[in-house]
Amino acid sequence: MTALQNANRHATAIVLGSTGILICGPSGAGKSELALALLHAAHRDGLFSALISDDQVLISSAGGRVIAATPPAIAGLIEIRGSGLASVEHLDCAVMDFALTPVSAENAVRLPPFDSRFDLGAGIFLPQAFLRWPAPDPLSKLLALCPGLETGRPARLSPAGKDP
Repeated sequence: MTALQNANRHATAIVLGSTGILICGPSGAGKSELALALLHAAHRDGLFSALISDDQVLISSAGGRVIAATPPAIAGLIEIRGSGLASVEHLDCAVMDFALTPVSAENAVRLPPFDSRFDLGAGIFLPQAFLRWPAPDPLSKLLALCPGLETGRPARLSPAGKDP
């Protein structure tokens, strides 16, 4: 595995509890909107939540972990498409535990493979989950995919019937 150092990726990175989530997808897929919905729902439910970076994420790897950081010029800013930029609570960097890809209802696969991996380049991968978006209550769906996420401790994607 080759190390990555500040590779700029088109994505959005957030932390819920102590779990880092890299939201990936093409432009217009709803990454920022999904991130904002997850951040606010987590905060409302008393779970720590913070933005790392929106639209541009600097990806590095160290010790087998993926680290996401924000370019200083956009720290704490998230795009609300059609409305502009908004300031939200943020962290400068965090370890990413998995990638989350929003998919439209018409493109959603009923049962996508659970062992999907998101390729960050240089032989670096993150486990990947898919979430239909837009849809009501994305946090509940994410909590079902990541048992233990609601506790604030690090959570991982877990296939049905398996311990995380």
